[in-house]
Amino acid sequence: MLEWVLRRVMLERGVWSGAQLLRLLQDKAGYRLSAPSVSALINEQPKQVKCETLDALCTALECSPGDLWIHTSPDQTKGA
Repeated sequence: MLEWVLRRVMLERGVWSGAQLLRLLQDKAGYRLSAPSVSALINEQPKQVKCETLDALCTALECSPGDLWIHTSPDQTKGA
C-alpha cells in the first residue's frame, strides 16, 4: 500500500499552507497549479500524479519522490 505524505514533507520544511506551496512551486520550479489542485494534493491520497507535478513538488520542497510516499507491504498491513 502506498501512503501519500505530502503534508508531512511540507511541515518538515516549514511550509504551512497551500498558498505557500503554490508560491514555492511557481518560484522554485516555474510550475503553476490551481489552488483546488494543490488543496487536493495536500488533503487527499491521489489516484495519479503527473510526472511534471511530481518533479515540481520535489524541486519546490527539495526532496525526492520517495520522500512523498511511504510503502507498506501487504504483509505489514494484514491484521492491522
